[in-house]
Amino acid sequence: MLRIGKLTDYAIIVLGHMAKQPERTYTASDLASTASVAMPTVSKILKALTRTGVLKSTRGAKGGYQLALPPERTTVARIIYAMEGPIALTECGLEHDVCEQASCHIRGNWAVINRAIRSSLESVTLADMARPQAPEEIRISAHHIPIYPRPE
Repeated sequence: MLRIGKLTDYAIIVLGHMAKQPERTYTASDLASTASVAMPTVSKILKALTRTGVLKSTRGAKGGYQLALPPERTTVARIIYAMEGPIALTECGLEHDVCEQASCHIRGNWAVINRAIRSSLESVTLADMARPQAPEEIRISAHHIPIYPRPE
């Protein structure tokens, strides 16, 4: 099963709270309390998101964190990249030199799949994720994907 890490999941939860009032400046403790995520975890997430430009931070008594872009312009792909690095299903989808199989002819096909996944993730924004239910226009239809039985 393909999964994002727990920190990325928490990051989307924290950012979803921020997306409800995107012009507001949030403190780490506000976000930890509102999102019901432990303060050390929220601090780690905020640092990573600030370092990669998803958030901007302000120091001082009235400081805190704000979204760097409006929620409508912050994609889920950007958030995942900020928390986990490049989006790819396999190592050879990231770098051509990583593959240990010299005679591999599949590498190019993984690139196609990786582009499709990135494209899908880029089509969903933080604004979409902050809504109680995702609107129909961003749902990804799976009716044309063949389903094969799982091998026993």
